[in-house]
Amino acid sequence: MVDPLSVSAVTGVLSAMSASMATEAGKAVYESFGGVVRRAFGREVPAPRGAQERAALAALIVERLRQEPEQAQALAVWMGAAGAMGRSPGHGAPALLPPSTRFFTDRAKQLAALQREAARKPDGRARIAMLVGPELIGTTALAVHFGHRETERFPDGQLYADLRGGALGSAPEPAVVLRYFLSRLGVPDAQLPATLEDRVDLYRTLLADRSLLVVLDHAQSAGQVQPLITTAPGVFLVVIARRPLTGLDAVPIEVGPLPERDAKRLLVEVAGKQAVAAARATLPSVLERCAGSPFALRAAARHLTAVPPRHGGGSTAADPVRTVIADRYREFDPQLAAFYRRNALRPWPSVSADSAAVAAGVPHAQAARMLAELTALGLLEEAGSGRYRYRPAARKHAEQEALRTEGAAAGAAATAALVEWYLHVAVRADHRALPKRWHVGPLFEQLGQGPYEDEGKALAALGEEMGNLLEAVRAAEDLGDPDTVCQLVEALWAWQLKVGHVDVLLPALRAGARAAGRLRDLDPRMVARMHTQLAHGLMESQLYEEAETQLRAAGDAARATGRPLGRATAVESLGLLRLRQWRFQDALCCFEEADRVLDGIAEDDPDAKELPRARALLERHRGRARRGLGDLTHADELLSGALAFFRSADGGEQYNAARTLTDLAETRLLAGRPAEALALIDEAAVILTEEKAETHLVHLEALRRRCREPQR
Repeated sequence: MVDPLSVSAVTGVLSAMSASMATEAGKAVYESFGGVVRRAFGREVPAPRGAQERAALAALIVERLRQEPEQAQALAVWMGAAGAMGRSPGHGAPALLPPSTRFFTDRAKQLAALQREAARKPDGRARIAMLVGPELIGTTALAVHFGHRETERFPDGQLYADLRGGALGSAPEPAVVLRYFLSRLGVPDAQLPATLEDRVDLYRTLLADRSLLVVLDHAQSAGQVQPLITTAPGVFLVVIARRPLTGLDAVPIEVGPLPERDAKRLLVEVAGKQAVAAARATLPSVLERCAGSPFALRAAARHLTAVPPRHGGGSTAADPVRTVIADRYREFDPQLAAFYRRNALRPWPSVSADSAAVAAGVPHAQAARMLAELTALGLLEEAGSGRYRYRPAARKHAEQEALRTEGAAAGAAATAALVEWYLHVAVRADHRALPKRWHVGPLFEQLGQGPYEDEGKALAALGEEMGNLLEAVRAAEDLGDPDTVCQLVEALWAWQLKVGHVDVLLPALRAGARAAGRLRDLDPRMVARMHTQLAHGLMESQLYEEAETQLRAAGDAARATGRPLGRATAVESLGLLRLRQWRFQDALCCFEEADRVLDGIAEDDPDAKELPRARALLERHRGRARRGLGDLTHADELLSGALAFFRSADGGEQYNAARTLTDLAETRLLAGRPAEALALIDEAAVILTEEKAETHLVHLEALRRRCREPQR
């Protein structure tokens, strides 16, 4: 059992809870602990922000418990259960490096430099090497080849992340990369810290005693890399960039064109000795044209005896990658050329046969064949699960050809059509994943729910397209279409609520708020929704002051609608923020105010059909606030009322029923009724298992352990 009189133990539990705040289960545990703290002190204590405030609060709690030793046992039980959420993850060995290339030639000098830095004796400095070279010169192949060759040096595995971005500002933030790395190191979603600072701390702690290779590909700035640097003696970081990154203390290793001898060797390995011998007459021209580029040499190996004519004059060796891409493009028939161009108008993270068919206006089967053909030519690369992505140089070339051939207006129209397709995909999946919530965008009613077997499958579909949906938001903003931006963002709500990963969503949520500003006089309901949705995202990131600003803006917009439901939602959301801050009395006041606002909805109001569900949600929230204040009897009544609605034929909402069951179990456990609490926990667990809400199950297990401990 955890020692409740140890400052370090209490700090550890607070840190574990803070780390889990990015999930619904984590928020529930954190809110519950706020009630524990309030009971211990007999007054509200502000929720801590950051490591220093957590340590200070832990010291105050320990001091208080020494004055009130009868509370120590109850807190020990609570901490023992909740602290299990912060158990150290498994010591897995991730293997994230892409496969090594079949034909790897030379680079002995660069490999030796990598080996020297990897083997350098520990001296308190981070081991970092920076591979620098132009696109498709082989920097990634070099790092991957080194990693696979040195597996014995790094027995704890390899981490790999691609930091390239598509549209401006779309490169992954360090917090997103850390989420990915921590999950691959065995950290469950329920334990992933919400803030960048806490993720950095956990990442460096986990790597402290590991021998591990980290490769960061296509880095664009030192700021992307700095949070991922550790001085752990067994960790070697390889950064790949097109140019040196200012401000990064790393060993620079330049990767340039292959010398002629190695270029010939690569041609022999790819094409075979006989083909190279037969091309003796054209070989000098091929080598000149390829200029030592491994990518160009691999492409040229298919056409050694037929060197394409020069176009546009000048030296073709200045940009061999672009030259070979242009050569391949000139060989396309008109339909393949159009397909190649129209799928490259935006930097979509992945292209599927479904989306490609829409973009190019061809049948699905034909789109699948064309994607495979472009991949075989090296212009695209496989991205898993029937998806592909353009190589950056090929996408840039295709986009330029689209503008030259079809014009900006045609390109914008094609992009708008694909954005609309993604919007329809998102709306139908979101509607199926969370069918009972009220919607603002008209497409939910027009399109209905998608053809998904259950809510979990709909969520999975949203996850598969999430990168493209975020790019669709950026595209709609670039096209000057704020209405579509807002509808896309609204269709992300089920994912935001049930899965989280708000650090990934925040740029889109901010775009929604910006778009809402342009719609202020046209659709204040959507304005209120966008500010509210962004506020919830900011709360998950613990940016409370900014969240409150957004909720105030949502309230202003909701008042302009003249419709009470939107205004009640804004006030309700402010109450949820207060719960997060452990300000339970203020939260209760917000929920009661929201309930009074709902009284203004008349029977013939368009929002009247939403009223029962809105009141049930408020009952649940009021019950949580009452529990935090220690009013367990009133809390039980409110939660039981909310549960009755969600179980009813009119309510019929399994997800919210399970969440209310969890709240009611917590309340009855605090009231000294553990057997009743266990029955509620078991019922909630069945529902949440079916819903695939794994993070909620973590919280239920913690509650179950508390129920089984002796209650004193």
